[in-house]
Amino acid sequence: MTPQEIEQLELKYLNKYYYFLKFAEDEMFQGFRTKEHIKDDWIGLYGSNDGEGISDFAVGAERIVYSLLNGKGIGQPNSSPVGADMFFEVEDAFIHIDMKTVNLKNVGDFTNSIFIGENQNSYKAEIIKRNGNIELYEPALPTFYGKGNENEKICLTYFITILYDKEDLTIKVISIDSMPNGELSFHYKNRPLRAGKNPGKARFNIQEVNKFELLSDQPSRIKVVYFDENMSLELRKKLSLFDKINNHPNY
Repeated sequence: MTPQEIEQLELKYLNKYYYFLKFAEDEMFQGFRTKEHIKDDWIGLYGSNDGEGISDFAVGAERIVYSLLNGKGIGQPNSSPVGADMFFEVEDAFIHIDMKTVNLKNVGDFTNSIFIGENQNSYKAEIIKRNGNIELYEPALPTFYGKGNENEKICLTYFITILYDKEDLTIKVISIDSMPNGELSFHYKNRPLRAGKNPGKARFNIQEVNKFELLSDQPSRIKVVYFDENMSLELRKKLSLFDKINNHPNY
């Protein structure tokens, strides 16, 4: 498979999952709103600092998105214990999808780079840290399943990211991002990776790698599923790339 064919497949399934999420947008937001029906029962626990309460919006949001994708999504779920939270097999690929929720106060974690786990990607490369040290990042996923065999299939990685306001739990942006397959490291080098907070951990440097650079028209590796048009001008400026993609889907 040529590098261009790899990116064509990455783009193909980025588009498929984007259109699925757009199609299911009403159901998704209906699901997000179900928390309001029983608000009196959980509001005192949300954000608890005692370690016993609900600490994040992620739990409920992930439950809704996962149920839609697992129930009505694309592909056959795979039971492998090594993989992202959602792992599907389709005719020409194995697809890993993980969901990330980012508090508005940490907007840079949404616009610049997002945390990734070793079980969520196949991109092996060196990470240059701020102190100049170099660390080899080794993911757990292969670039191809059954590589070299007659029935080999490529491994694709996507992240559904939600930016939300922790104060009122409103959603500002939902996007789906495509991370390059590890076979493309000859081109992207170490640009897709940034150092995580701990040794051996990494972040997907979406700010630096947000185009399918090997395709002639270089389409975006980001698709914006939802964008809050009522957000403040200050926040819109911080989200300028996502605003542009939202208004120009073929950007």
